[in-house]
Amino acid sequence: MSDAPILDVRNLSVRFRTEGGEVPAVNELSFTLGRGETLAVVGESGSGKSVTSLALMRLLPKDAAVAVTGQALLEGRDLLSIPEAEMRRLRGGAISMVFQEPMTSLNPTTPIGEQVAEAVRLHRGMDGRAAREEAVRLLDLVGIPAARQRLDDYPHHLSGGMRQRVMIAMALSCDPSVLIADEPTTALDVTIQAQILDLLRRLQERTGMAMVFITHNLGVVAEIADRVLVMYGGRAVEQAPLRPLFSRPLMPYTAGLLRSVPRMELAGRRAGPLPAIPGNVPDPRHMPPGCVFHPRCGHHQPGRCDAAAPVLEPADEAREVRCLRWRELAA
Repeated sequence: MSDAPILDVRNLSVRFRTEGGEVPAVNELSFTLGRGETLAVVGESGSGKSVTSLALMRLLPKDAAVAVTGQALLEGRDLLSIPEAEMRRLRGGAISMVFQEPMTSLNPTTPIGEQVAEAVRLHRGMDGRAAREEAVRLLDLVGIPAARQRLDDYPHHLSGGMRQRVMIAMALSCDPSVLIADEPTTALDVTIQAQILDLLRRLQERTGMAMVFITHNLGVVAEIADRVLVMYGGRAVEQAPLRPLFSRPLMPYTAGLLRSVPRMELAGRRAGPLPAIPGNVPDPRHMPPGCVFHPRCGHHQPGRCDAAAPVLEPADEAREVRCLRWRELAA
């Protein structure tokens, strides 16, 4: 991987203006993505993961009700400020996205071959016949059996796993430098999930693309990630390489997520229910004072954690953490 990041996100913030007031969905989020690297973005539902991906792709509503600030530099070009015409050329080309639910992302009235070929025609300038042949190659690449015979099938003819493969073929049709995968395995059973993860790994090795993989499943993270960004309440609360984060989480929220993952060594034992983080993700309109995680944290100190908002600070050269007590907890 090159030292220069291919994607450099700086102080990304997203706010929705509603009748009840402004809703901060993402707050000053910063991260980098190296060439050929996979960054997993994890956190509970409501942490701001999907809003982050939609903001990077410029797919949020373009009206006064949404305010997006910060920078997202893709090879030096700011995705958040370039003209819309240039963004349309980059979207689906240099940066692509695989959405969470393919049945609602694919056009139900258009054959899958045409949907893949359309992306090829728009971004690579191929004529109809060449684009159709390229669609066959892409569908075969992602493991669609008898790809040529399936070109005229509609999305409802395919299983969930096959539809997700079509979405991946569309996302990869223009050899993107960056692929954003927003929970692409959530709706799939574990066998198909493993096949999709293996497919993404092999395609990444083959093409050298970088990937932002959004998920709430830490088991998936362990299979695919190089680095992990943990989000809570629209903020980054920990960033670290995969192995250090799994072996020694510094933020209590990260530790709580890891404790809730089922473990093979506990199978068959009467260990009781898995430990869960108490409470719920806070309402972004009414964030608690101080550390936003303190109402759910077993390590919070009254008068300290609920008084001062922690900053995201370096813990070592490779990781950052947002917690007032991380040093004493680590010790």
